[in-house]
Amino acid sequence: MARGQQKIQSQAKAAEKAAKVKKQQGHSANEQKKAAQKALVHVCIVCKAQMPDPKTYKQHFENKHPKNDLPEDLKNI
Repeated sequence: MARGQQKIQSQAKAAEKAAKVKKQQGHSANEQKKAAQKALVHVCIVCKAQMPDPKTYKQHFENKHPKNDLPEDLKNI
């Protein structure tokens, strides 16, 4: 186990490395959130949930809103 000066140096090095990793993750996570939000283009007309593609939207609508009529844009999918 390191003691004295070695311990201080080791802690400083570990803190610097952790800060560097955190900075990289924060930046890329932010970009991922923005890209994911752009991909959600279909919005349910009943509950306003967002879906990435029409197939998922149709499945959602059939499962969550069975009593409502299927929208025209989903009938041919």
